[in-house]
Order: sequence, then structure tokens, then C-alpha cells
Amino acid sequence: MQKYLFKNIQVVNEGKIQCLDVLINDERIEKIATGIETKYAVKEINGEGKHLFPGAIDDQVHFREPGLTHKATIYTESKAAVAGGVTSFMEMPNTVPNVLTPQLLEDKYTIAANTSLANYSFFMGTSNNNADEVLKMNDHKKDVCGVKIFMGASTGNMLVDSHSALDKIFRESEMLIATHCEDERIIKANYERIKKARGELSASDHPVIRDEEACFESSLIAIKFAQKYGSRLHILHISTEKELQLFSNMMPLKEKKITAEVCVHHLHFTADDYEQLGYKIKCNPAIKASHNKESLWKALLDDRLDIIATDHAPHTREEKQGTYEQAHAGLPLVQHPLLLMLHYQKQGRISFEKIAEKMSHAPADCFQIENRGYVREGYFADLVVVDTNKPSTVTKENIFYKCGWSPLENFTFPASIEKTFVSGRMVYDDGKFDESIRGQRLLFNR
Repeated sequence: MQKYLFKNIQVVNEGKIQCLDVLINDERIEKIATGIETKYAVKEINGEGKHLFPGAIDDQVHFREPGLTHKATIYTESKAAVAGGVTSFMEMPNTVPNVLTPQLLEDKYTIAANTSLANYSFFMGTSNNNADEVLKMNDHKKDVCGVKIFMGASTGNMLVDSHSALDKIFRESEMLIATHCEDERIIKANYERIKKARGELSASDHPVIRDEEACFESSLIAIKFAQKYGSRLHILHISTEKELQLFSNMMPLKEKKITAEVCVHHLHFTADDYEQLGYKIKCNPAIKASHNKESLWKALLDDRLDIIATDHAPHTREEKQGTYEQAHAGLPLVQHPLLLMLHYQKQGRISFEKIAEKMSHAPADCFQIENRGYVREGYFADLVVVDTNKPSTVTKENIFYKCGWSPLENFTFPASIEKTFVSGRMVYDDGKFDESIRGQRLLFNR
């Protein structure tokens, strides 16, 4: 493999920004210092005026393979991910068939080993009647990211609303349990009430139907189960101010048993945006009123919220149209989360250091990922070169999602992703890809 030496680049890592040299030898970072010289040939990269971030780790994506490949594939979406500086992803089990057995889980790993440009892991799925299959994952703590419970509706047979099933999984699982928390009974009652009152529904009804109470009640149930058994719980895509009272910043992330994630679309859009974007921003949990966005930002910065992710969930343009009932829920986002946070850095809302913490360090610590998520000697060289002086605009021509669209189209970021390295290989370089080597399966220190 090619050896690389970054010279005089601003390294954003572990709460600091320092002008350093970084040497990549084979898959890993060999040395970080000033004035590095080598005895062997390297490809030198002038880092003056550039920033070097640890690769972003997205702990929640839907890449749709197998079974829904008209929307996306592991290949297409991992390509979009690395173009956006996301070097590792954890993908959800609501594909077709639903990933409800260890064998179906391994089938996805096989696809990724053959096609993914980024590093990868996959969640084991749950249903009301597959607890025994889920508990087999206790023997796979080191090579599977976690168990996913949809406590809100999902594709196929994956809604888990049986308290006996939840009790068994929380009681006996030794894995990290990640949950989608929305109370289906509240959602159904809201839908029937609003439908009866208004007849035809619109996109702006979505946050009223899937409201704050539905999220809070479901998150509270998950937390009560986790507290009862001391389970390792990670609640995905927190979207409401009310839920934030459930989380703490009184201890370091590595000591937390209950953690939470916020997604970029809940930090960027509000319910006011339905008027312009309509069903393009319909997602579950819903994008809600603006006071929720402001509270999410505050909780992110004071560490009640631990991770920034995307919940990348592509659908075709046609699937995002029609009536309220017909329009699919989900947004394609994995190509732009780092750039979007750099937009907010430019606005003074978040620092470079906090971006690296919430998008790289924290996912690595939360999931106990082995040797990734930091710019450290001996760690895998998952790295992103950012040019903060070169604006970039989202256009149809530079979107790599298979679905071919983005809710951020025509948005101009103040920065560009120049290069992305995955395990020491430069996979992305200013619009060009090296597809000769695939990403690696993530391993976990458990």
C-alpha cells in the first residue's frame, strides 16, 4: 500500500487543534509529530491551510440492501459516505428480509465485504418473537455493533410492542441495545383524531401525529427497562425537548450505561420547513417545532446528547410523493453530515473540536470500537482532509446516493471534503474514488 505523509496540517483531535505532520504506513497511523522525516518513499501531502479530522462514524444508516435495492445499495451509499468524510457506518436491520437471525445478519456482512468502500457493522434485528435468536448475539460482542429494537413502526415484522419480549431482551442481552422510541398507541390515536378533523393530511401534520409525547413515553419505557436490568442502552435520533430530561451529563461517556444520539436533520430543519420541502423532510421521528431544535443544540453542547448521526434513509423521488399515507418517511443524508456541522461551526454554533468529538470520538467510545475514531499513533488511518476555505454546493450532479436527490440540494457549505482515507487507503480524492480495496468489518473491545 502507498505510504502517506501529511505535512503541516491542522490536526483536529481530542479537544485540540495542532499543526502537525502525520505519517500513514500501511493501514495505520505510524507517527504524529512535527518535522517528520522518513527513510522510505512516501507520498507527501501539503496540509497548509487544511484541517485533518478523524473519519466520521455514523452509527445509524439504512443502506437498503438486501431487498430494497431500487432505493440504495451498500456500495452506492458507502460511496456517498466516504465522499462526505464518513469512514465507518452501522447499518439497520429493517431490510428485506428483516435481519432476525444470525445467518441473515452474516449475509449482510458478506455483501459489505464485497462492495463497501467504508468500514461497516450491522445491527441484529428484533421482533416480538425472536428473542432467542437475538440472545445468540451474546457470543458476538466483539464483531457486531449491537441489537436494534424498533419501539415504533418499521418495515415488516420489526415493531416490538410486547413488554414480555422487551423484558427478556433487556434482561438477558449482553449487547448494546439501540432503540427507535415512538409510542405507536399515541401515534395511532393522534392520526385518527387529526384525520377525522381535517380529512386529507399534509406534511405539516407529521410532527403533530408523531408528537413529543409519543417520543417521550417510549424513551421512558426503554430507560426503565435498562435501569431495571443495568442494560447498555443507546437511544437513537432524539428529537424533542421533553426527552432531554431523561439524559445526564454528570459522568464521562465511557461510564454511561444510557446514551443518546441526535441526527443532523433535527439540528438543521424545523417544522417551518415543511411549507417549502413538504414530504422531502418527512421522517420518523418527525422534524418538530423550532424550540425542540434549540434545545437539542444545547443538550448536544452540554453532553446530554452524546453522538451526531444521520439516520440516512433514502427513498426514490416517487416514493416521497403522493398523499400523507403514501409518502415514505426518511431522508438521504450520509454524504453531508460533516459539511453541515462545518456550516454551523462557521456560524459559531459548534467548534471544530466538538465536531470531532461528537462524530468520531464519541461513536468510537460509545460502541467501544477497536482502534478507530481518533488521530492516534497505532490507530487505523481513518482520516478526512477538509478545506475550510473552499465552499461547496449540493447539486444533482455531485450527489452519489442511488436515489439521486437530497433535501439539501442547492445548499452551499463553507467547506469541502478534499480527501478521505479508510484504513490507510485514500478512497476519495477531490471527486475521484479508488475502489480497488474494500472497507473493513468493525471490531469492538468488549
